[in-house]
Amino acid sequence: MALEPAIPVEELDALRRLDTCTVSNAIETFHLRLRNTGFADARVSCVFEDLPPLVGYAATARLRTGEPPIAGVYHDRHDWWNSILQVPAPRIVVLQDLDEPSGVGAFLGDVHAAILRALGCAGFVTNGAVRELPRVRDLGLQVFAGTVAVSHAYAHIFDFGSKVSVGGLEVQPGDLMHGDRHGILTIPKEIASEIPAVAARLRQEEKEVIDFCHSQEFSVDKLRHVVKDLS
Repeated sequence: MALEPAIPVEELDALRRLDTCTVSNAIETFHLRLRNTGFADARVSCVFEDLPPLVGYAATARLRTGEPPIAGVYHDRHDWWNSILQVPAPRIVVLQDLDEPSGVGAFLGDVHAAILRALGCAGFVTNGAVRELPRVRDLGLQVFAGTVAVSHAYAHIFDFGSKVSVGGLEVQPGDLMHGDRHGILTIPKEIASEIPAVAARLRQEEKEVIDFCHSQEFSVDKLRHVVKDLS
């Protein structure tokens, strides 16, 4: 049985209305982590940049693609599928490719995308490869990946339900995640409910600076006073 969501639905909806850069700015004001942590770096990028922001809980796993598995790529993995269902919906599968280099083959294509959608997954994140992108997009699954590939090669789940690392971002099962065309990050759950209000304040402060830069009153001396109180 799936766990009850840790964050009320209306709060998830409020987060979904924010872009990921604004969420990142808001998180920084709480000083809970260093500013160079908590997000995937440029090794992982958004595949479907026109889709709206993604919010969900991480279901983690690790895979290999360069060596043959015990069984075929589509063999019965009900144990992994059931583990995904233990994470509150909406779910985001976060899959670490253990191969060096990663991305020899793609685990996610249209078949696995359909399986994940049926399991209540809204997104998929990997440092490895994905493929069959038009059909994956048609299924409504948002994807963040290191690269694309033509083959699934020997892609197979190695283990699941433990801490993983994708693009320098460490993710634990159940972590709250947010992503859009700019990238993917984790949100500390203890401040999730406060993020929208902080984001609104930050955006207003930024708007005041931008409006001033467009005004007839602009000068470098006045700009110093306008920006000094920015968070």
